[in-house]
Amino acid sequence: MQALQRQIAEALKVQPPFADEAALQAEVTRRVEFIKQCLRNAGLKSLVLGISGGVDSLTAGLLAQRAVRELRDSTGDQAYRFIAVRLPYQVQHDEHEATAAVDFINPDERHTVNIGPSVKALVAEVRAFDEQHASAVDFVVGNTKARTRMVAQYSIAGAYQGLVIGTDHAAEAVMGFFTKFGDGACDLAPLSGLVKNQVRAIARSFGAPEFLVEKVPTADLEDLAPGKPDEAAHGVTYAEIDAFLHGQAVREEAFRIISQTYAKTQHKRELPYAP
Repeated sequence: MQALQRQIAEALKVQPPFADEAALQAEVTRRVEFIKQCLRNAGLKSLVLGISGGVDSLTAGLLAQRAVRELRDSTGDQAYRFIAVRLPYQVQHDEHEATAAVDFINPDERHTVNIGPSVKALVAEVRAFDEQHASAVDFVVGNTKARTRMVAQYSIAGAYQGLVIGTDHAAEAVMGFFTKFGDGACDLAPLSGLVKNQVRAIARSFGAPEFLVEKVPTADLEDLAPGKPDEAAHGVTYAEIDAFLHGQAVREEAFRIISQTYAKTQHKRELPYAP
């Protein structure tokens, strides 16, 4: 069991648990520097990130805002900016948390793109949905929402000649818990290799309010199951996923679910198949 856990952790470049506060701050510094270097390498000055209200986008936003602030301070170039984007599907049920997350990040710019009309217009044109069961359509449309959100972010990034930030981390990557070419598409993923409790710890180190740090994670993509917790979809808790990735003992059933899910979602972590 531990051999497979190590193999998966190595593939996902999982970072070890933070030994202390100094180790946490060193990791924050390393990831902020990574963001800055991505902008330098691309010769660009704008970062774009969708803020959902969850701790992942909150943490990525805090790292991004610090990165552009440091670039402005070190270069004197005020063109560096971080753009936070709200991407509700009509009226978001946890709008309060999403607004609070943006307020706490205090980004250089705030944009809102309601994806509802675009998604509904597309769905209305897809005849393949006509004979499908409502629950099957709802699931597929959920992925369409995620892809539409990424289209919106890339549209804004294109207008400002910027990079799009993703929020994927190791605890989501191992479960393939992202939409292929949706929230799984981005230019840089500064949370990669972190487990969920490390993402929370970084947000907490920035002083983020606890109700956002400990907010129940949800992709909130399905109309028939609004606000469905990630853990309900996983069948295991994030604490168990974190323990698995850090080589710790987990329930036999949790080990089975995580390892099997990792195997069947491998295609989501790969480039498109080619001959």
